[in-house]
Amino acid sequence: MYAAERHQLLAQRSRRDGRIDVGDMAAELGVAPETIRRDLGVLERQGIVRRVYGGAVTVERLDFEPGVAQRDQTNAAEKDRIARAALDEIPERGTVLIDAGTTTARLATLLPADRELTVITNSVPVAAIVASRTAITLHLLGGRVRGTTLAAVESWTLNALDGLLVDVAFLGANGFSATRGCTTPDIAEAAVKAAMVTAARRRVVLADSSKHGADQLSRFAAWADIDVLITDTGLDATAIPELEDAGPRVVLT
Repeated sequence: MYAAERHQLLAQRSRRDGRIDVGDMAAELGVAPETIRRDLGVLERQGIVRRVYGGAVTVERLDFEPGVAQRDQTNAAEKDRIARAALDEIPERGTVLIDAGTTTARLATLLPADRELTVITNSVPVAAIVASRTAITLHLLGGRVRGTTLAAVESWTLNALDGLLVDVAFLGANGFSATRGCTTPDIAEAAVKAAMVTAARRRVVLADSSKHGADQLSRFAAWADIDVLITDTGLDATAIPELEDAGPRVVLT
């Protein structure tokens, strides 16, 4: 296959799947990974993709944010394992801040019924899950609710978070990397996530491995601000030392 043919195929595949994995494409086309990396460099200069760790994502998808129902079905098994592992970070008694997201919502369903917890959230789905738990005191942060994520954002939410100091915050992220930190496509939601980081003594990010290197528009935390990352075993093993050297403990599920 000529280089121009590879470029066309890679561009088509990135638009179809939203991303390109260097290893997978090298095996499929029978070429060295370095060849695919060079091809992706060409496509990046043409403005078709943006290179990330292990591959590339299509530029057309960088600002695209799927709705809750679609995201909930993506990597569902991995998210379930991540949520179960996050239970180890729940205090015996204290205050827990739960960010909006499909993985954090899974954690909400698993909260122990025998612990006296105060749960604070900006997520309508999380609040609905927790509201019936008699041992839990629930505080729902107000604000404008984004239809895409069902998360409260903007000044009401930020003002409420400004006066809080919680034991642990569980945060979702659309992208994470050692160099770029934690990112999300929406600026208003990033501001709320950043306020959650500030309001917490400990910060735990729950994100499946597909988010690694998929840097988004707005950063809400530097990587050194995070205490624990809980992700799945799909994370490239070579990335773990870099992630841990830059800040948090990495837990694989």
